[in-house]
Amino acid sequence: MADVRAQVHADGRPDDLTEPERRMWETFRAGTVCDLSAHSAERDDPHEGPAWGPERRVRAEVVAHLLLAGPAPVPGRVGCLKLRGARITGRLDLSGGTVSPYVEIRSCRFDGEIQLSETRFGTLRLDNCAIPRLDGARLHTEGDLHLARCRVARGLRLTDAQIGTDLLISSSVVQRDGRGRAIAADGLAVAQDFQAELLETNGEVSLRGARVGASMSLRGARLRNPYGRRALNAPTLTVERTLYLTSAALGPATGDAERPYDWSRTPTRGVPARPFECRGGLRLDDGRFGDSVDFYAARFELQPEQELSLRRIQTPELRFVGDAPEQGRVVLSGAKVVRLVDRSTSWPGPGRLLMEGFAYETLAPRGHFPLERRLEWVGAASPDYSPEPYERLAAVLRARGEDADAREVLLAKERRRRGTLSPAGRAWGHLQDWTVLYGYRPGRAALWMAVLWAAGTLLFLRHRPEPIKADEHPAWNAALYALDLLLPVIDLGQEGQWKTEGVWQWGSAALVLLGWILATTVAAGASRLLRRG
Repeated sequence: MADVRAQVHADGRPDDLTEPERRMWETFRAGTVCDLSAHSAERDDPHEGPAWGPERRVRAEVVAHLLLAGPAPVPGRVGCLKLRGARITGRLDLSGGTVSPYVEIRSCRFDGEIQLSETRFGTLRLDNCAIPRLDGARLHTEGDLHLARCRVARGLRLTDAQIGTDLLISSSVVQRDGRGRAIAADGLAVAQDFQAELLETNGEVSLRGARVGASMSLRGARLRNPYGRRALNAPTLTVERTLYLTSAALGPATGDAERPYDWSRTPTRGVPARPFECRGGLRLDDGRFGDSVDFYAARFELQPEQELSLRRIQTPELRFVGDAPEQGRVVLSGAKVVRLVDRSTSWPGPGRLLMEGFAYETLAPRGHFPLERRLEWVGAASPDYSPEPYERLAAVLRARGEDADAREVLLAKERRRRGTLSPAGRAWGHLQDWTVLYGYRPGRAALWMAVLWAAGTLLFLRHRPEPIKADEHPAWNAALYALDLLLPVIDLGQEGQWKTEGVWQWGSAALVLLGWILATTVAAGASRLLRRG
């Protein structure tokens, strides 16, 4: 094929331009739209429609010539490329170049891949296009990068790209590349919003070390990776505001060619919606999120070895209000959040929840979340006994003024710990539980003391022992004698003055022994309460 720059007119136009290319050249200079479409919904579909003939065909090298070294605009106009309904043949290679004009390509078919490595743009908008592959490693834009409603057959690469304002890939469908990645965007930097709502991917979405200056939204996205371990791999992701992994409200089509897609939102009850779905592992380890991470109505389909991993994330609010995954694990180890919003039905069962070192300051449950279910939640997170989850929950409940519930949590901790002790330790634990509930029910100690005192009094009302010294003894008082036997250390002047024999001696010994056991359990509970304080 002859070089299009070989022979040119005075305005820089090559001699061998086809009619569609000539129209594109002229509209570029005038700053108007070059519309090559057939104005038929069926015939203009770039993804499923019939083949497009030569009347809609432009060469990629002509497009590159316009963008990198295009003609001067018509006086009084601003040159730009606005192309619709075209079939772009060949490989569009703008690598390392600087594209000054505004670029907007809609409803077009690309025969070859788009190569934008280290290219600098003002604003680039590709809307509703069929693209074999797009490589934008280290791409730099001063304004937006739009890839909405596109279908990419062999992966989208934006590694270390820098987007000056917004990145929009909403409603696009992206298949995996040769390395199993649908979107490779490690080190991506977006100055403002990253919108990927209703996105569909078939392969890993890799966003390791990416940074987003405002919010990042994957509302209603469907991420699938049946070929690898993770559908979303985004450790050390930084989002200055909120990360939305929620359902998306589905609004009616706009019917506006200038605004063919609409911004989604988290739906309210009764509004048609599409949930966020993740079929494969999700990894946000060590992420930083300025406002919140929102999993409202999210759905996860994990294999047994896969994880929803939130290790060491930091965010003011975690909204974990999606559906509990049926398989796989949810990992919150080392995460730090201020406010945890959750549902009792959002968490997986025992052995599939890890929360070692998970720190939260307040709880804001959605719906009914009784203390029994909250204790099951803590128990599910620690198949092997660990005191930290119980103590964290108790501290949060005390801060909310729910002291009774906090005591129930600490009591459950002691009962769980009892299972790790030796037989003697378990027996002692059962005794403390039965008598004074490990010191968390101090009133029970007074009740047991009253019962034993009454029993001892009734016992010794039926029998008055002989004094040890006939001429030196206090007046006999069955109630004081029983109380003196029960109270260790304290001497009421009765215990050592009377001589008991036979069954009465055994009764006295039993009261002394029970008194010491009761006092010891009360002291153990008191010391536990003091340590807690």
